[in-house]
Amino acid sequence: MGSPDFAVPVLAGLIEAGHHVAAVYTQPPRPAGRGHREKRCPVHALAEDAGLAVHSPAKLTGEAERARFAAFRCDAAVVAAYGLILPGGVLEATRLGCFNVHASLLPRWRGAAPIQRAILAGDAETGITIMRMDEGLDSGPIVLAESLPIAADATASTLHDGLAALGARLMVDALEGVAAGRLQEVPQPAEGITYAAKLARGEGRLDWRRPAAEVERAVRAFDPWPGAWFEHHGQRIKVLTAEVVGGTAGAAPGTVLDGRLSVACGDGALRPLSVQRAGRAAAATEAFLRGYAVAPGTRLD
Repeated sequence: MGSPDFAVPVLAGLIEAGHHVAAVYTQPPRPAGRGHREKRCPVHALAEDAGLAVHSPAKLTGEAERARFAAFRCDAAVVAAYGLILPGGVLEATRLGCFNVHASLLPRWRGAAPIQRAILAGDAETGITIMRMDEGLDSGPIVLAESLPIAADATASTLHDGLAALGARLMVDALEGVAAGRLQEVPQPAEGITYAAKLARGEGRLDWRRPAAEVERAVRAFDPWPGAWFEHHGQRIKVLTAEVVGGTAGAAPGTVLDGRLSVACGDGALRPLSVQRAGRAAAATEAFLRGYAVAPGTRLD
């Protein structure tokens, strides 16, 4: 049970390990692109290519859907970024349980956006937790977990890919361990619980009042979505990569400090290294400034 790119390695790992996948559940195809043609999610595409039965119900709460799920008589269900809440009738319908691949070291960063929130918070590490699901929000007992360092230049995109690969490996190991009775579930500790709220599009707007280190983390956390950006004369300019620099000389936050587009922050300054205007190709900041002037002393919102 999964939908986006994060879940693709998990399904591929199950297939490669020789598990019999009775069915794949995904989010329904949705209109996309200029022609608004229905597009399958990545897991749906992989499942059909592998010849697996795919079901895409809008919800699982109806008796008919719960009965169909139970009729598979599965040993276990594997859940990875599925996008629907599993009701009790589904959670209890498999012999061993429903096991979730979560992209954090629970109980830290329960919720929808653990990868981005870990980067924003400046965490030194994250990881994958395999948990047996209950009816709470990512609150089930831990079956297996492994940490992954967060590199200083990690973006949500690069960290996503590393965690997806780790999640695929750990899920295969967890299923084998649970089936053989080698793994014991451990309740999540009551201390250290944090929640990773779903990302909002407006969060991508850079707040120059924040310390430069936090603004730089926002640039990395919001890659690829919703993107980090600022406005200049009504133009939205996306910051793709950036570095923290010093030398604000008491300038107000949002002030452009030099000819390299360094911007004063609440503490320190941020220098964009690559940027992109709407409808234009990405460019190194030096090249961008040759065609779009932002003079030192300019005050950005």
